[in-house]
Amino acid sequence: MTAYQSPTALPGELLGQEKMRAAIAAHNFGVVFALAREVAEISYSKIAAECDIKPERVGTLARGRGRITSFDKIAKIADALRIPGHLLGLAPREWELANPPCHASAAPTGNAITNREETDTVLRREFFKASAGAGLVVALPELAQANSHRRVGGQVPEQLRQRTARLRRLDDILGGGDTFRVYLGEYQATKAVLREGSFTEETRRALLSVLSEQAQQAGWAAFDAGKHADARSLYEDSHQTAIESGEAALAGNALAFLAYQRVDVDHTAGIETAIQACRTAGPDAAPGVRALLYERLAWTYAISGNADETERALNVAETALNESNGNPQPDWAAWVDRNELQIMTGRCWTELRRPLRAVPVLEAVLAQYDDTHARDKSLYLSWLASSYLAAGEVEQAAAVTGRALELSAGVASVRPRARLAPVLRQLGDHHAVPAVAEVLERAKL
Repeated sequence: MTAYQSPTALPGELLGQEKMRAAIAAHNFGVVFALAREVAEISYSKIAAECDIKPERVGTLARGRGRITSFDKIAKIADALRIPGHLLGLAPREWELANPPCHASAAPTGNAITNREETDTVLRREFFKASAGAGLVVALPELAQANSHRRVGGQVPEQLRQRTARLRRLDDILGGGDTFRVYLGEYQATKAVLREGSFTEETRRALLSVLSEQAQQAGWAAFDAGKHADARSLYEDSHQTAIESGEAALAGNALAFLAYQRVDVDHTAGIETAIQACRTAGPDAAPGVRALLYERLAWTYAISGNADETERALNVAETALNESNGNPQPDWAAWVDRNELQIMTGRCWTELRRPLRAVPVLEAVLAQYDDTHARDKSLYLSWLASSYLAAGEVEQAAAVTGRALELSAGVASVRPRARLAPVLRQLGDHHAVPAVAEVLERAKL
């Protein structure tokens, strides 16, 4: 039987072009679609039909607006355009195994791939293999050996910690709907080692520390995917495990996650938990950790409408970032920097309905934010849109909301649309404004 030949299959010479390979590696499908039409004369309507994407969205992507970050959609595009899995960081596709491609020009040679590109490719491959149900210990033979012989060497916790750090980077570009089962599988695998293996007390405590990190990451992905009960359970497990391992900073961060979740339903409980998080981590925690915990404390105060305490907590966070107490920054807090603090500052002033303070901060920092971080950027834009509405700038709010909708399309996270829902309801009061009517119509798609 002849294998199905996709009418949108990209020719080998196009796959070998540097610009196309760079676009594929970056998951920049707008450039991929544009080159497919320009070089291979594959129409956007044909791409849309084969990739199960609306034709107008294909054109929008080709014009450089929006991103595709859903694993299912990426896999669909790979199969429709016959893009070899390794170029995207996927495991070999079924059609590749049945009909091995002969794209010699598409294979990397010599030093064509930098160390960073190699790392990124390995990262994506690990993720998509795991998502497809591959064994979670396949990239860590030492752990597999430890499981089979019930003996865990002292090097395993650090190997697991490094693996956890690599997988954590997936949260930069993918939503919790895509990453939750990967992170949960890592957590469960480490838990099984602790339950079944034998090790020294020092190794046990190190494993518990890694387990706490993994529980937090899985909890965050669950929260992002709308699995709030799972998130709460994982945060609580992380807190208990961190205490058992003697990791005060990790224990504090687990509480901060719980506070972030609780404040939406109980302002008082959220604030109290956030205060406890700061106290638990203590003054000797790394500067980035203290900044992270205090900005989350500021958020709980902002949600409750307490402007004075919000500003005080933000100032403490900023002071922490300016300090250096010699304690190394853990990887789970490495993303906390001045841009992150500015984002949180803008969010807090938006919640406090102080647009004159929120808008300049959010506009400045979002101008530097790359679209590859589609989930986060769409979320932050929703706060900017809210502040524009509070200031009476309806057309500008509509423009920002439209951009947020564009970025959030296809992102496996419930939060962007949940955040945009009240903004769209407020815009509904101005439906007679043409710019607003256009955005409201787009939101229905």
